[in-house]
Amino acid sequence: MLHRNLMARIVAACGAASIAIMAAGAALAAPADDLRDAQKLYGQGKLQPALEKDEAFLKEQPRDPQGRFLKGLILTEQKKTQEAIQVFTGLTEDFPELPEPYNNLAVLYASQGNYEKAKSALELAIHTHPTYATAHENLGDIYAELASRAYDRALQLDKNNTTAQVKLAMVKDLFSAQKVASRAQAVKEMPSAKAEAPKAQAAPPAAAPKAAPAKPEAHAAPKAEAAKAEPPKQVAKAEPAAEPAASRDAKADVESAIAEWARAWSAKDVKGYLAHYAPDFEVPGGESRAAWEKQREERISRPKSIDVEAKVISAKVSGNEATVRIRQSYKSDTLKSHTTKTLTLEKSGDRWLIKQERSGG
Repeated sequence: MLHRNLMARIVAACGAASIAIMAAGAALAAPADDLRDAQKLYGQGKLQPALEKDEAFLKEQPRDPQGRFLKGLILTEQKKTQEAIQVFTGLTEDFPELPEPYNNLAVLYASQGNYEKAKSALELAIHTHPTYATAHENLGDIYAELASRAYDRALQLDKNNTTAQVKLAMVKDLFSAQKVASRAQAVKEMPSAKAEAPKAQAAPPAAAPKAAPAKPEAHAAPKAEAAKAEPPKQVAKAEPAAEPAASRDAKADVESAIAEWARAWSAKDVKGYLAHYAPDFEVPGGESRAAWEKQREERISRPKSIDVEAKVISAKVSGNEATVRIRQSYKSDTLKSHTTKTLTLEKSGDRWLIKQERSGG
C-alpha cells in the first residue's frame, strides 16, 4: 500500500554530513522549504510541480530518505513504474532498516503481475520491521493471489478436481487479484487528513448520548429487581471504585514494566531487553524465537547509541492480562522514528511480560 501518511513515519538519517548541515541552521531553510512545498503540492495532487520542488530539494540533499520516498510516490502516481521501482530500490539499499520502501516495491511489482518479487520484498519488510502490520496484510494478499493461480493451474490440468474448484472460488471471493490492486489504489488516494475524517464521523453513532440514558433501568435490573428507587444511586454510587483502586496498582506495575523495557533497550542491554518478553511471545512473521532474538540482538548492538521513550496512551488490565497502547519514540546515531504500538502483557509471578507486540494498534 502506498501511504501518504507514511511520510510522517519516514525517518531522517543522521549521518555526519547531515549533522554538519543541521549545524549550519539557516543554510537548511531553502531545501527544507522545497520539501515542505513538494509535500503540500503532492497532497493537492499537483504531481509535476511537486516533483520539481522535490528534485530541487534532492539536489541539495541527495541522500535524504524523506525526499527520495516522496519522489517514489510521485513517480508511482505518474505511472512511471520503472522509475519509481528504481527510487524505492535505491532506498532499500541505502536504508535497509526502513520497511516502507520494501512495501511500496511490493505494490509496484504486484501491479506488474510479478507476485514472486512482491512476496520477496514484503518478506524483507517484515524481516526489517516484524511488527509492520501493512506488510503482513499485503503479504497475505500476495499469498492468496499465488494460491489462486496454483488452483487455477490445477483445474487446467484436471477440470474435474472439485476440491480445487471450491478452494479457487473461496480464494477469489476473499482475495481476488482485483482486490489486491484496488486496495493499493484506495490507500494511495487517501491522505492522512481524509483517513482521520471517517473516525471523526463514526465516533458520534458509537457514543450516542441518547443510547446510554435510554437503558438505565435495564442496567439496574440485574442488580436489584425489587428496588426501583435504587437505580439513580447505583449510577452515582459507582461501586466499581474498589476495582480501580486495585487496578491502579496493576496499571502502575504494567507501566513500570514498560518503562524498564524501554530503559533496557536504551542501555543496549540485550539480555535485559529480551527478558521482558514472555516465553510464549508471539513472534511476528512466523519466525522462530531464536531467529527473532538473534535479529533483535543485531539491531540493538549495531548502533553506537540508542534512546527509546515509551509514553503510555492507554492501559487496560484484566486479571493477569493487560493491553497497553504506547507512543514509541526511537532515536539512534543513524535513525529516528515515531510509532504507535499495542502491547499485550501477561503476569508471570510478580512480573509483567510482553506476549504480543504490534505497530499501529
